[in-house]
Amino acid sequence: MKFLTMVKTLNPESATNPPPALMAAIVQLGMEAGARMTETGGMALAGTVTTRKGQMVTDGPYAEAKEQVGGYAIYELDTEAEIVTWTQRFVDLHRRHWPEWDGEVTILHLQQFNMAGPQ
Repeated sequence: MKFLTMVKTLNPESATNPPPALMAAIVQLGMEAGARMTETGGMALAGTVTTRKGQMVTDGPYAEAKEQVGGYAIYELDTEAEIVTWTQRFVDLHRRHWPEWDGEVTILHLQQFNMAGPQ
């Protein structure tokens, strides 16, 4: 099963620079995940496009936000329990190395569809 995790900083005004010890611990966790983590990187919120009551609403691009999207990782795992465990370990690194950081990690189970149609 494929999972996407997205990290969001909830207090970017006070948690501005992650400490080097946290970054080193994250690299170590990524090395431990190995091939189970197939992709990782940073993200920045660029905008949103919504439809409401038949009207298109575009918000962005954003210069600043009260929440900051930090990064993502894609995992190939056998169970949902595994992605919860990896995510808990990641968040625990933040708790231990950067206690002033308030954040959350959203876990999405990716479900792929064949867009080519019938074969």
